[in-house]
Amino acid sequence: MLILAADTSLPILSVALVREDELLAAMAMEGKSSRNEKLLPAIDWLLKESGADRAAIDLFAVTRGPGSFTGVRIGLATMQGMALALGKPVCAMSTHEAVAPSHGRWLIVDDAGRGELYVSLFDGGEEVTPPHLARSNDLAGITAERLPLGEFAQERNVALSCARRAGSIASAGKLERYRDITPIYVRLAEADVRLAQKER
Repeated sequence: MLILAADTSLPILSVALVREDELLAAMAMEGKSSRNEKLLPAIDWLLKESGADRAAIDLFAVTRGPGSFTGVRIGLATMQGMALALGKPVCAMSTHEAVAPSHGRWLIVDDAGRGELYVSLFDGGEEVTPPHLARSNDLAGITAERLPLGEFAQERNVALSCARRAGSIASAGKLERYRDITPIYVRLAEADVRLAQKER
């Protein structure tokens, strides 16, 4: 199975192309700005580098947040558009699930700004608590290893983790559970916050 994966939810944009569990090509770059201008050229580079044809892709894997509001939308729209054009399935998962280790109890933590964190809890690779907002002192009583998402993205390719997770999901016959491409925002966008405050 040939899987193309992308993560545009984090400051580092990443893409990866995997066949079965073998990495064919991967790329990561600064993605805070102009994600829409970087994603498709990055995908084209992967395909050219690996000698793979776009029509040969069997599954499109993508993260759906939490993270950059604009980034999440760009990633989901791009991957869904390519999948629809080719009549292929999409496997969409939280960015936290994409990186969650398959063994042990892990707290995935990422900076959400405003002194808050995006947090989720996984046990044996399965989501126990979905992504939500928390403050550092809220996590004191939770017994689990911590995985800082920002550090993970600096050292490893998030899209590659997403691709391999998608492959496991497909092999287990669970793709139907990952069809939802609704962004996971957790909190309102800044513009929505201002609008809500004006309406009070």
